[in-house]
Amino acid sequence: MKANLQKRALLLAYLTVGYNILEGVVAICAGYLAGSIALVGFGLDSFVESLSGGVMIWRFRPHPGRTSEEEERLEKKAVKLVGYTFFILAAYVLYESVEKLWFQEAPSPSLLGIVIATVSLILMPALFYYKYSLGRSLGSASLMADSKQTLACALLSLALLVGLGLNYLYGVWQADPVIGLLIVVLLVREGCEALKEEKLCTCCSCPSATED
Repeated sequence: MKANLQKRALLLAYLTVGYNILEGVVAICAGYLAGSIALVGFGLDSFVESLSGGVMIWRFRPHPGRTSEEEERLEKKAVKLVGYTFFILAAYVLYESVEKLWFQEAPSPSLLGIVIATVSLILMPALFYYKYSLGRSLGSASLMADSKQTLACALLSLALLVGLGLNYLYGVWQADPVIGLLIVVLLVREGCEALKEEKLCTCCSCPSATED
C-alpha cells in the first residue's frame, strides 16, 4: 500500500512541475506581449515553485534497497529543501512588490493574464488538497510542506487575479503589490515551519506509513 501511495506522490510531483513550467512559459510570453511586469513576475515565480515539485520527484522516485535509516535521512533533507524554496519565493515576491510600489510600475491591463490566473486558481487548490491528504497518509512531512507551496501558488494566483482585475476594470494598480507583501509573510511563516518538520513523523516512523 505504501508503494502505491509513493507512486501517486511521484505522479503529483510530475504534474506540479509540468504545469508550473507550462504556466511560467505562457505567463512570461503574455507579460512580454502586454508589457506587464506583474505577469512576467508571475511566470518567473512559477519556475521557482517548480523547484519544490522537483524536490518531490527526487524524494519519491524508486530507490531499491534503501534502508529505513536512509529513508528517514532522505525525508528530513527533503523537508529542508522544500523549506528553502519558500524563502526563495518570498524574497522574489518581496522584491517585485516593493519595486512596483516604489517606482509606481503599474501592470498593464491583460485579459490573457486574467485567464492564466483564473485557471491556476482553479487547479492549485485541488492539487493542494490531494497532496496534503496523500502526505498525511504517507506520514510524509516533506510532501505536506510541498502541498503548502502549492497553496501558496494558489494565493499568488489570487493576488495576480485581483491585481490585474482591478487594474483592468478600474485602473487600481496598487492592489497587486500590496497583496504580494501579505503573501510574503505567509511564505516566510510556512518556510520556518517546514524547516522545523524534522520533529514530526516521517515515512518510516509514522504508524500509518508502515501499515499495508
